[in-house]
Amino acid sequence: MNRTPVPPLVPALVKPTLDTPFHVEYGWWDRRNLNFSVELRAHLCDTHRSVFTADIDADERIDWVDEKTGEVTQVHGLQHILRAHCSMEPGYLNDGLTLVDAVLRVFLANGNRPLTPRELGEELGRLPEKILQTLSGRRVYKGLRPYVG
Repeated sequence: MNRTPVPPLVPALVKPTLDTPFHVEYGWWDRRNLNFSVELRAHLCDTHRSVFTADIDADERIDWVDEKTGEVTQVHGLQHILRAHCSMEPGYLNDGLTLVDAVLRVFLANGNRPLTPRELGEELGRLPEKILQTLSGRRVYKGLRPYVG
């Protein structure tokens, strides 16, 4: 009997669960011709928002060294400032943020290390089920997608 092989499951077709890791898929921004630097500016602290004007090259890349693994990656200069300074400021994560912006800020602060809705819920003090419902719907918000290693 000649059987047709079954293709592997396509991640986009697999329904995410509370244990599915998510991350910011930067390619999503590029595919939609959206400027990620504009989004990054919106998450800067007051101090850095006043420093960074349209004259500064926000697309400049710098090397970021992961303290745990020693891996060097290139990130936007604004991402570095968000991670190294702004995310440490009081109020960076606050109750006034939309769920999507709060999740995005977690990933900006942690270097885009994938997290599950359960982990995000612990970090944000929000219901993991609501996070999953928001991130796994048909609409993709700000490039927040399941992580496919």
